[in-house]
Parts: sequence; C-alpha cells; structure tokens
Amino acid sequence: MANGDLKISDPAPVCVFAFNRPEHTRRTLNALSKSPLAAATSVTVFIDGARNDAEQPLVDAVAQVAAAQQGFARVEVVRREGNAGLAAAIEDGVSQMMATHGRAIILEDDILTSPAFLHYMNLALERYQDEPAVWHIAGYNEDVPAFRGEQGAYLWRFMSCWGWATWSDRWTQYTRDPDALVDEFSAADIDRFNLDGAQDYWSQVLANQAGELKTWAVFWYATIFRNRGLCLSPYFSYVENIGFDGSGSHGVVNKSYTRGRLNTDVAPNFPTQITENTDAVEQVKLYYLTKPTKFEKIRRKLIRLADKFFSKREP
Repeated sequence: MANGDLKISDPAPVCVFAFNRPEHTRRTLNALSKSPLAAATSVTVFIDGARNDAEQPLVDAVAQVAAAQQGFARVEVVRREGNAGLAAAIEDGVSQMMATHGRAIILEDDILTSPAFLHYMNLALERYQDEPAVWHIAGYNEDVPAFRGEQGAYLWRFMSCWGWATWSDRWTQYTRDPDALVDEFSAADIDRFNLDGAQDYWSQVLANQAGELKTWAVFWYATIFRNRGLCLSPYFSYVENIGFDGSGSHGVVNKSYTRGRLNTDVAPNFPTQITENTDAVEQVKLYYLTKPTKFEKIRRKLIRLADKFFSKREP
C-alpha cells in the first residue's frame, strides 16, 4: 500500500527507557531529534533507579541528559526511586503510556534511529490501528541478503523490540506467565514459535521459568503468538542497536548489529493482505540457519590472515 494518502496530524508519543548510560541516552535522543516529526512529538524518558550508591552519579547524569534534550514538543523525565530492572520498568512504563495515550512508540537507550523512523512508525500505527490481526510495528530488521533490494515492509509472526510500537487494546493482553506457556504450548507450537527450528526463543521462556532470566520481550512475542497476531517489519532496518559494546547489563560485545546506513524511506509501501508473508519468513529462516557462528567468524578471520601472511612470503 502506498502511504501518500495517510497523514500524520498527531504523532504518537515516544517513550525511552534508560538507566545508567548517559552517553548512549544522549546519542539515542539526538538521533531521534533529527526526525522532521520530532518538533511535534512528545517524549517520556523513564529512568530506572540505581542499584547502589556507586551507580547513582551515572543515573543522575542520564536524568540530566534527558532534561536538557532539545528538539521535541515536550520531554518528560520519569524517575524511579528504586531499581526495578529492565523487564519491570518496561512493563510498567509501556502500560502507563498506553493507559494515557492509547498507543506509543518504544525505544531503549541504545537504539539509534533513522530520521525517517518516526514517519514509518506513525504511518504504520495509522494504517493498522483498525486491523486487529496486526499487533506490533517493528523498526528493526536483520541484514537479510534477500531483502537488500526490497522496499517497504512485510507481515509475519515474530516481533523485534529494538524500536517498536503498538496500541493499548493489544498491549493490555500482555502477560508474563512462563508456567502457563509451558503448560499450554504443544511441541508443534514450540516449533512454530522457534521459526520452525531456525531459532530458539523457547529457551528464554524456560530460563524465565527457572528464574535464570527475568525478561519481558519473549512474553510479548508469546502474547502475540497465542493470539495469532501479526507483526510488521521493514525489509531495510530503520534502527541500529549500539548497546552491544560491553556497556549493557550483560557486558556482551557484538559488532554484527552495526549498520553503515539506515532506511530513509518516509513513505514505505505496506502490505494490504493481512496474512503472514511466507516467502519473507523462509528468507529470514534461511538467514538464521546459514548465519556464521562466533567461532566460525573467528575461523574465517584466521584463514584470511594466514592467506595474507603466506601470500606476502611467496617469492
């Protein structure tokens, strides 16, 4: 569907979840402020409380960064007295936004957005608000080789939480109950939930049930999945995750999410058929099944270095 006929007269509010990374928060807000819609968009920054006294200056610095941010219609800073953790902070904050506004665009403090991100999100919220089968608008997508020449977006079962949006009537059905999922899901459900074996999202449910994790996103996915909902994803990502630099709570370093450029299409074509795009699903599955593991990447790098070394030694 071409979106020239859709108008953005009242941009959806944005909420940003932050904690103890002032520089990441600054970069995230600055990137968002580059949107032509920023001046008409209100932003609420939810800041979780410090876990200890040593962390307090960083949390205070995040609040200062948020309060000083320019370029939006309004910036509200909401701080917690104690530390709730990311899962509870997002559950509570998104619920507050939905109760007040009926819809929202959600970011975390390590998501850089394209200047076209707010256009894409608002157009999609407008386009699918009265389509009850569509539950989630994602701004991120993997760099799937088969998608590099594609335009617009597609519908499928999985959601990405790196820059997303939804509506209150969908979000109110969110539940975080791993025991219920384990009791309810059949082997066939689990296989489909795992993109027919291409990924292992179910292990996150089991880890939450065992108390080894406390996360929220897999349960939002499960809520959508249980209701046979669909998610909209762009073929070409509007966002980049800068949080895998060792600064996050898990200390993970992964440069594979770095993007040289982002989607700049302010009027993307949206699917008119409200069904899962099976061709797109197959391409994503193929991407995951053939994506090199960390050890495979290291092995390939060593081979390249060895080839380079020995080629220099040849007479």
